[in-house]
Amino acid sequence: MAMIEKAKGVVRKVTLELIYEVVEERTAGIREDIRGLTKKVEEVDRKREEDFKHLSQKIDTQVGQLREEIGQLNHKMDAQVGQLREEMGQLRSEIRKLDEKIDFHVQRLDDKIDRLNQRMDTIIHMLSEIIRKG
Repeated sequence: MAMIEKAKGVVRKVTLELIYEVVEERTAGIREDIRGLTKKVEEVDRKREEDFKHLSQKIDTQVGQLREEIGQLNHKMDAQVGQLREEMGQLRSEIRKLDEKIDFHVQRLDDKIDRLNQRMDTIIHMLSEIIRKG
């Protein structure tokens, strides 16, 4: 029986050593897989960072272009507003001149009408004198 116990102890020891070897091999394989995955994750992170930098630069460039275009449009609008104001000033001046001309002609017509009314009054008065004497 002592021999069986010794044999069982040896079998256990050999079995444990085999289990340890298998565990070590599997652990080494898992570690290798983890290293590979870590490298892939790092590569993906690096690529993502590069993509982010590229997109960020592209956005900055486009924002700069848009700001420049907005500045140009603002400048054009300011120029056009200035031109319109100038044209409005000219039109106001022309309207004032036309108003003055109209006022002048209305006054002349009023004067002519007054003279005609006076003549008609004179003629009516003369006719009435002639009718009375007649």
